[in-house]
Amino acid sequence: MTSARTTADGGMETSYGFQNVGAGEKQGRVNDVFHKVAKRYDIMNDLMSAGLHRVWKNAMIAALNPRKDPSWNLLDVAGGTGDIAFKAIEASNRLGRATVLDINGSMLAVGADRAEKNGLSKNVTFVEASAEELPFESNTFDAYTVSFGIRNVPRIDVALSEAYRVLKRGGRLLVLEFSDVQMPLLDRVYDAWSFNAIPPIGKAVTGDAEPYQYLVESIRKFPNQPDFAEMIRRAGFSRVTWTNYSGGIAALHSGWKL
Repeated sequence: MTSARTTADGGMETSYGFQNVGAGEKQGRVNDVFHKVAKRYDIMNDLMSAGLHRVWKNAMIAALNPRKDPSWNLLDVAGGTGDIAFKAIEASNRLGRATVLDINGSMLAVGADRAEKNGLSKNVTFVEASAEELPFESNTFDAYTVSFGIRNVPRIDVALSEAYRVLKRGGRLLVLEFSDVQMPLLDRVYDAWSFNAIPPIGKAVTGDAEPYQYLVESIRKFPNQPDFAEMIRRAGFSRVTWTNYSGGIAALHSGWKL
């Protein structure tokens, strides 16, 4: 058991928070977490980010800048509740199309219900599948997004390679994820909030602290900004950059298939 961050060379595939688990074991445990929190996913993100995830996601959509074109095609991975996909479709003036892919059926059910209520069912398709094995032809999508989900994928390098495969030439990858806080005082405050407040509040809200304990630990295991950028480069992407939000609590990573 260790709290040390993994690197560009791997480690997340056997990391369930601070616990080391056997090969192939992580995905089942992560699935259980998201079955438990699916109906309270927005509350979870509010707890994890003190509400700032909404601002960061809007910044992600601004960076994505969806084309107002019926041919524009987005793949949003680990986005079961549809948050990013809905924002992207709205930004395209409801002209574009989005496919939301998630390995967790409970999350997808929440997203499909929201799409229906918001009149977006014609624009958004929901697919239950793994980020490590995308059920799509190569060179299909104009953009690939994942928001606060890549750290829950066991084999991140495989998922990034799959992202590269399904993107069209000239397509863009955008990954929004909790990251390594770059401000010395802020990192202490954020750690104190994460470990001392989030699990107890999660238990009070949902009746179960364990999913929130895993989620705060998984943030500390995820590679820092330079290491994750290197993983994106190794998958084949060019012009790889990142932008820190709120002192590095989160970071938006970008790469292009050129």
